[in-house]
Formats: sequence, C-alpha cells, structure tokens
Amino acid sequence: MFKKRFVVAFIFFLSQYASARDLPDFTTLVEKQGAAVVNISTSQIVRNKQALPNLPNVPKDDPFFEFFNRLMPQVPRERESQSLGSGFIISADGYILTNSHVVGGADGITVRLTDKREFKARVIGADKRTDVALIKIEASGLPKITQGDPNALKVGEWVLAIGSPFGFDSSVTAGIVSGKGRSLPQENFVPFIQTDAAINPGNSGGPLFNMKGEVIGINSQIYSRSGGYMGLSFAIPIDVAMEVSNQLRASGKVTRGRIGVTIQEVTHDLAESFGLNKAGGALISSVEKGGAADKAGIQVSDVIVKFDGKTVTSSTDLPRMVAATKPGSKVAVQLWRRGDSKEVSLTVAEMPDEVRVALEGGAAKGESVARLGLVLSELNAEQKNSLQVKGGLIVEEVKGAAARAELQRGDVILAIGNSEVSSLDQFNEALKQIPRGRNVALLVRRDDNASYVAIKLDEKPGKD
Repeated sequence: MFKKRFVVAFIFFLSQYASARDLPDFTTLVEKQGAAVVNISTSQIVRNKQALPNLPNVPKDDPFFEFFNRLMPQVPRERESQSLGSGFIISADGYILTNSHVVGGADGITVRLTDKREFKARVIGADKRTDVALIKIEASGLPKITQGDPNALKVGEWVLAIGSPFGFDSSVTAGIVSGKGRSLPQENFVPFIQTDAAINPGNSGGPLFNMKGEVIGINSQIYSRSGGYMGLSFAIPIDVAMEVSNQLRASGKVTRGRIGVTIQEVTHDLAESFGLNKAGGALISSVEKGGAADKAGIQVSDVIVKFDGKTVTSSTDLPRMVAATKPGSKVAVQLWRRGDSKEVSLTVAEMPDEVRVALEGGAAKGESVARLGLVLSELNAEQKNSLQVKGGLIVEEVKGAAARAELQRGDVILAIGNSEVSSLDQFNEALKQIPRGRNVALLVRRDDNASYVAIKLDEKPGKD
C-alpha cells in the first residue's frame, strides 16, 4: 500500500516538474529590459466655469446673492488634475514613446526612471489617430529598448507587459497573443495586437515584449465593462508607432494619404451579388466628388482588390495602406467592376486634420416593392437638393426580406447593384433582372453614411 502511494506521489511530482519546465522564465527578460520602461505622471490645470457650485440662478445685483454667497462653500476657479501612465525609452538621449491620451492636454509631464531619477518632459508631437506620442527628457546614456517585428508575431505566442498600473511602478504581467490585425471602432489606422496580458489603468503607453526581449507593441486599450482588466487588451504594433514617431520627430506632425472614398466589407452575400468568387477587398459605397479616387475614375460599387501592388484582403486593410502612402505618390489600383478586373492609376492626396460630411434626409408618399418587402418613394427636388444627390428612393415602410436585412424607415436607396436609381420604374426594372432566391445589393444611405446591403429576394411571389 505504501509503495503504491509513493509511486502515485512521485508520478504527480514529475508531472508538475515537467509542467513547470514548459512554462517560460521571464526573469532574465525583466532584468535586462525593465530599466528602459518609465513611469509618466501628468498634471493639468482644470478651470472651473463658476466659483460657487450649486448656487441658485440668482443675479449678482440681487440682495439674495450675498446671502447664498456666504452660505455656499467657496471653491477655487482652478484646480490641478493628475494622471498616471507608462512609456519606454527608444533612444539613449531621452526620446520616449507613450500614448497620446497619456500626455494629451497636460500642463506638466514628469518621467520617473527605475533608478528613481525624475525628469521634466516636453511633448515633441502627438497623433490622436494612432494614439502615439513622442516625448523628450534631457538626459544621456539611458537604457533603451530593442525594436522587434510584429509581423513575425504568432497567435498563441507568449508576451510580457511592463508598466505602472494604478501607479505601481515596474509591474510585470504576462499572457499570450490572442489575435492580430484587430480593428476597433473609430480606429482605422491601427492593426491592433490583442493579448490576454493583464493591462489596467496606468499601463497605457507601456511596452509589450516578445520572448526575445524585443518590443513589439505599445499597450494602448482594454475592453472592459468594469473599467478594469477583463482579458482583452490591445497594443499598437511597434512598426506603426515608430513610423509615427519618426514623422513627429522630423516635423511634429503626421502626414497621411487619402483617396476620398467610403468603403465597406465585402460579405459572402455581397460577393455573390457582384460576381466575385470569394469575399474580399473593399467595396466602394461613395466617392468624394473631385477627390483622388473620383479623378482616377473609381466608381461606386467598384471593389478594390489591390492597392499599390498589395492585396486588400479585408476592407480594414485599405485605410492603413492608403494612410501609409506618401501624399503625391502615384499608385496602381486594381478593381473589380461589373464582373471584370480593371486597373487604374491614382495620385494619393493628403488627409486633412478633420473630414466632415453633413447630410440630411426626407420622406414622401410611398409605393410598394413587394419582392423586397419595401415601400419606397421618389425624392422630390427639395429632398435631392438637401441630400445633394441626383436621384434615389426613400424607404417608407420595411418588412419581410428588407426587415431581416435591417433596413429602416428613412433610409435612402441610391443604387441597385451597379446601377443608380432615381425612379420606382427604374428600380423595378432592375429588380426584374435578378432571379428569385438570389442576393441583390442595395446602396443605402443612412444619416451621414452610405453602404451596400445584401438582401435575398423572396423565392415565392408575393411573400412578405
């Protein structure tokens, strides 16, 4: 009996020992690279709009004003707000990378090294679109990071983060790469690295290391319902950050390319509608008049499959490719148009600081299009002028296939497939050419955006 227990215990010990040997040892990495990671604290003067909070709306010349003035506690018109973040040294003479949101709006920035030395820092430049900032301290002989290659990173690979979560300097957390090339809402220019390394407030701007001790990303965002870590962390690839920092160092700003189109993902249903063999590329849903794409002859319903020789696998690839292209460059663009491949030459324009498009809609009397479950109306002259379009049909009622495709009352249908529509007769005629049971692509404008929606035609006549 004793022998049996001894054998079982020994086997368990061996299994645990083997498991421990399989786990990575981060100690050497932290010892060698930790000194290049810094704590960043910022201060900002917040100016109050009024000196007396919650004071009733009493004019200053009213006798009661002085009464309330004495009762209400006085607060200063200005107060200092402080926040914490992380960063890492990229050159021995004091250049440091961090997040734009860490230093944005700061009146004062203090950088603390692992040897407890503190320096005042100045902002060289910040780029809100990628959330990258370059700051500088006056020092020399500093330890610096080694840049890695995010493109060589593999999903499932071990990674390590160092930063100052909640102000705890030089905190180390580890995890694996959960995904690559992630797109986040309102973040078109960064193919994020997703990890499950624990990232919390204060980690922002800190480095993400691979097992070679190379920085492959800047920890930037987390997905959280509580404000704390929930297993979803996102880092900006270091090659993207370094390209931004090089421009910031050279000119204090970032210049990006722009071609003047609105795009959307090509789903399986839309691919079938446009005769593509597989879902891929970027579908053009609108073209800015007079823009680079318009001058090159690119049209609504074109699918961009290659840009400057690079394959556009997903619609999220295109904004990054275009933005990374130097304005004024002439590039080849391969399109899929009406069942054929076509190539055009395009001169990339420069992206302005802000691009705003304002559109309005309207409604009118309706007429039914039963096959799609829609009631549509033709635009009148006033509505066309308001929307700045030549034609289109307003959605009055939605049911059946259209409701399943999530069309809404007030949407404006600008085209069916490759053909623009300005009348109900034109729309119905185009619809007759599409067999029942097949997908039809409608270019739908909602609020400020236009995008294609695939709707499967009902197979039985009169079905709602």
